[in-house]
Formats: sequence, structure tokens, C-alpha cells
Amino acid sequence: MIIGFDGKRAVSNMTGLGNYSRLVLEELSGAFPDVEMRAYTPRLRDNARLATLRQRPKVRFELPVKHPLEPAAVWRTWGLPAQLRNDGVTLYHGLSNELPLSIRKAGIPSVVTVHDVIYRTMPECYSVIDRKLYDWKYGCSCRFADRVIAISECTKRDIMRFYGVPEEKIDVIYQGCAPQFKRQWSDTEKEDVRRRLALPQRYIVQVGTIERRKNLELTLRALPWLPEELKLVVVGRATPYLAEMKKLAEELRVADRIRYIHDTAFADLPGICQCAEAIAYPSRYEGFGLPVIEGLESGRPVIAATGSCLEEAGGDAAIYVAPDDVQGMAEALRAATDGTLDLGAMRQRAARHTARFDTSRMAENIAAVYARLGVRL
Repeated sequence: MIIGFDGKRAVSNMTGLGNYSRLVLEELSGAFPDVEMRAYTPRLRDNARLATLRQRPKVRFELPVKHPLEPAAVWRTWGLPAQLRNDGVTLYHGLSNELPLSIRKAGIPSVVTVHDVIYRTMPECYSVIDRKLYDWKYGCSCRFADRVIAISECTKRDIMRFYGVPEEKIDVIYQGCAPQFKRQWSDTEKEDVRRRLALPQRYIVQVGTIERRKNLELTLRALPWLPEELKLVVVGRATPYLAEMKKLAEELRVADRIRYIHDTAFADLPGICQCAEAIAYPSRYEGFGLPVIEGLESGRPVIAATGSCLEEAGGDAAIYVAPDDVQGMAEALRAATDGTLDLGAMRQRAARHTARFDTSRMAENIAAVYARLGVRL
């Protein structure tokens, strides 16, 4: 038996879709070590985040079998099914929203994981071309797949709403949280990451690509209402939106209270979260909201925004504010950092809630989806 996967994001993406793809491959190959798994990718690169997968003898990365002049995108969209057929693949799983548009020619069952349809819910965040391309490719993938995995109930509702996919075809399987966030760092380790990354003594952290949808603006506007010794650390890839936020910080006179980190190692993220006094994640819309889970696993108070799936991700263990409620955000951050919040009770609620995001449970649930299609790992 050979299970095929879309390996592009696992190889090339360092955040969201890449993290999910690597985690699925790691957990499935760990839970089912005798099953051969092949990840198909247009190219390979020197990616340290693939170290675990490279040590798994039954996991292989496959490059395109195609004409040298054929673009990789054409192979991934149209040519891959022939390669799957030739390789004797039993089932194919698209891990990042899409399947080859000719997947039915492979003659095998297919599954697609859909993370979000934000290009539909917040079209202003995308160019017209990207929006139309994603809508076409991902919509076709949802319709062509034999089963669709949604990473949240929110995403499931969006798939049904925008693409007319019947509810009985969709399985909700929550993304597991990387186990690194469960381990509590020692004081020595925390001091080391503080020194290396020049972290403030007291700070709030917001993690995620610095783009309009993530709503860093709300956290910035709340900062003047908090004690001056409390800083803000922003961790994430920069986009043009960053310039707007730096200008806003100057206008609010809080620019000297902000530390931006754009290229930190994934291994440092748990430490950055555990050194923080609170986690801010006021994103206007998400398909899942993994930083909420990571913050809870780190044992820190999490303040998230209402309106998408974040209340699903945080359950009763997080604090929620409307995405434009500056005073509400300031009050929540103040309660999380001045001793008002009962941190012990919060951690107990977090432990109960985050149990549903255990990575081994994710692997079992994905295997159950395959079994519904007659493929038993």
C-alpha cells in the first residue's frame, strides 16, 4: 500500500500550510510505520524542518516525472495523476486546499484538506487574479475529492456555503499542536532566548504574518492604555502592512515599546510564548487559529477576536474581544498581565480544552477518513 500526498508545502513553506503538511506526514508515518508514504513536490530544498521525515524509512519525497520544459505548476495540476498511477499509489491526499484538476484520471480515491476560504470571506486581502484562481482551483478540488477534511467547524460551514459541498462528505479534523509547545522551558532556557532575541523583561506577544487580516492594529491601539513597562513583541513575516503599523505606532507614541522579529527559528517560538505575559491574536478571520492553541499549550493567557473560528480554537480557556474593540482589548490585556486573572484556573481549562488537539488523535481521525474510502492503514 502506498499513500500519496501533496508535498509542496511541507518542503517549501515554513509556517501555516507547511507546518500542517509536515505534522500530518510525521504523525501518520509515526502511527503507521509499515505504510509507504510518498510526498510529491515540484522541488526539494535544504529544509531543516524535514529532519524527522527524512529519518522515516517509509517516507519518500518524489520529484516530477515530466518533460524538462513542462512547468512544475502544470505537472502538479494536470500531470501528477499519471505519475500516481505509475507508482501504484493507493490513495492521494491533498494537504493544502487543492488536488490535481485531473485527479480522477488516477483511478484512486482522493482526499483534500481545506484550511480556509478567506479569499471569499475577506476578498479585499487578495488580488483579483489570486482570488479567482484560488476560488476555481479549490472549488474544483472540493467537488472532485471523494472526502473533504475541514480543519474547523467554521471552515466546514464555509465549504458548504460557498461550494455547495454536502455536509456528509466533510469530516472536521482539528489540526494538532506541535508537541514542542507542551514542554515547559526551564528558567535557564528562557533567559537564553531572552538574551539571543533581545526580548523585553515584560511583554505581550502577537505571532503571525504581519498583514491586515491579522489585525495587529487592535493590539497597537490598546498598548497606550497599558503600563509603559509592558512591551509588545511582534513575531511574523513582514508585508507592506508593516509600514502602516510602524506609522501608527509613531502616532500613538508607542514605537519604542515594540520589538519586531521576522525570521525567528520555529524552535524558539515556545520559549517566546512562555516568556510572554500574554498572547494577543485578534485576527479578523481564520480557518483554525493555531497560535491560540500554541498560546494555551504554553500556559499563557490568550486574548483572541470574535467572528471566525478563534472561539472554537480557544473554547472556554481564552478571552475574546470584538476585532475593533480597543477598550475591550486593553481591559483584557490588563487583566491578563496585572494579576487579576486566575492563571491557575485558566491553565486547568486550557488543559481540558487542548486535549482535543492531540496530534495522535489527528492521525487516528485521518486514518478513519481513509478507511471510509476502503483504504485501511
